[in-house]
Amino acid sequence: MDQSLLESMRVVALPTKTNFRGINVREVALFKGEYGWGEFSPFLEYDFRESAPWLASAIEAATKPRPELFRQSIKVNGTIPALTDAADLEGIVNSFPGVNTFKVKVGNNLSEDIARLAKVRALRPHAKLRIDVNGNWSVQEAITNLLAIFENIGPLEYVEQPCATIGELRELKEKLKIDIPIAADEVLRKALDPFAINLQGAADILMLKVQPLGGISRAHKLAQHHKLPVVISSALESAVGINHGLLLAASFPEMNFDCGLGTGSLLANDVAQLPIVNGEIGIQEIEPSFGGLDVAPERYEWWKNRVMKTAELIS
Repeated sequence: MDQSLLESMRVVALPTKTNFRGINVREVALFKGEYGWGEFSPFLEYDFRESAPWLASAIEAATKPRPELFRQSIKVNGTIPALTDAADLEGIVNSFPGVNTFKVKVGNNLSEDIARLAKVRALRPHAKLRIDVNGNWSVQEAITNLLAIFENIGPLEYVEQPCATIGELRELKEKLKIDIPIAADEVLRKALDPFAINLQGAADILMLKVQPLGGISRAHKLAQHHKLPVVISSALESAVGINHGLLLAASFPEMNFDCGLGTGSLLANDVAQLPIVNGEIGIQEIEPSFGGLDVAPERYEWWKNRVMKTAELIS
């Protein structure tokens, strides 16, 4: 990793509006290079190996020119955390103006999941619904829960990572009696070699997240390799990371799904604004504002050590 990139590093702590994945504050490291800012923000529990593609993406964003773009704005979905309070849910839904698709976190409590989906449906009756399970269901749980959701809520656009393994996803597709497409997320981005896995008969859609997959160039290679329709999503990044995801989404000639890149609405503060206008986010040149967001010196040193250790794996 170039020393000038490391010297440019700023680390910020961004508070969230609500608990998301157990997170109330999102720490991210930002670097400035010839082509602008890049973001390195693997979740705190990730080891150096799992963090390596995130750093490769940050370096790409800062040091490589933009890809060819086929659009200047991206339609996005709303992301709904696993909330149960009706007022909180309404506030989150309303933070996504003009959005016509919602991805709802589910998995731990079927009755609460159905109530959450029903509330989103009531607030946006004509919106498409997709759910994200994060691999938390067994095959039998997935069959039972998906049937119950179908009976109570109606059709879903897709279910993201209902089970943890490719074998389980393949078994679910064979046994499920209703037509719900499956999107593969964790089985791709957490694989030791995402090019070596076989998704045939296990998934219908490929979830691409620019940081966990190592950047725009590598994400395109994965899409070409697996030959599935793609949807682009975020990893709860700052506006810098989201903008790199927007570039990825805009670099595909076709994008037939609303993308999960509206998660900036879940942050109470950010380094820049990427507003949702009529359900879309426009690509921008990001110049971050750091006022009051920098982490304490000991956290900066923790991140600096993390970056240097991770950089050893990709050098």
